[in-house]
Amino acid sequence: MTTNPPTPKRALVTGASGGLGRAIALRLARDGLHVIVHANSRLAVAEALASDIKAAGGSAEAVAFDVADRSAAHAACARLLEAGPVQVIVNNAGTHADAAFPALQEAQWQGVLDVSVNGFFNVTQPLTMPMIRTRWGRIINISSVAALTGNRGQVNYAAAKGALNSATKALSLELASRGITVNAVAPGIIDSGMAEGTFDPKVIDSIVPMKRAGSADEVAALVAFLASTDAGYITGQVISINGGMA
Repeated sequence: MTTNPPTPKRALVTGASGGLGRAIALRLARDGLHVIVHANSRLAVAEALASDIKAAGGSAEAVAFDVADRSAAHAACARLLEAGPVQVIVNNAGTHADAAFPALQEAQWQGVLDVSVNGFFNVTQPLTMPMIRTRWGRIINISSVAALTGNRGQVNYAAAKGALNSATKALSLELASRGITVNAVAPGIIDSGMAEGTFDPKVIDSIVPMKRAGSADEVAALVAFLASTDAGYITGQVISINGGMA
């Protein structure tokens, strides 16, 4: 008598068309999850990544929508839920528009908050109740060292990620008794697309005790652990991965 293999848990990784999101999606797929690869507008990039995952023996699909657009996000989430609950959410989508505060434009302020903060709400809120019904889930928010230590020229980015940290802690309290953990990962200087060209080696050497940038794969490994059953007693935490930066 043959039995069908168990259906893998479904994981949504927002912003997976970027370097860090790609690494997270690949790692979760390697760990046996069905990965929903999200992009904002670069659907072809997300589809290529989903194809790479499937070619390696994993399970994946691609979606594209603007996380900052509440109607679009809700419609996309409703379509995803037709196939069942999403039990792992990695809110990785983010953007930055750096400027010294006196020169910061309203569009720069609002745009960064819209993606990180409103994007978190627009995606996570409609997926939460179906997750609660399964009595198991993982919500992992990608924050930043900038939210913890500040960074010149990134008041908007630090504010957005700081709000995400606070939302992480509050939501963890609401969902802890339902078997759902909520944590944030706060990377420092990571060698990924977003940080490319931002820091030169001399700067890294002076501010990072480990004297190097982190890799996207190292961040992905931490996210994968938090998404696993082994991390079931960790919730409400903002976990730094920054090579020893204070």
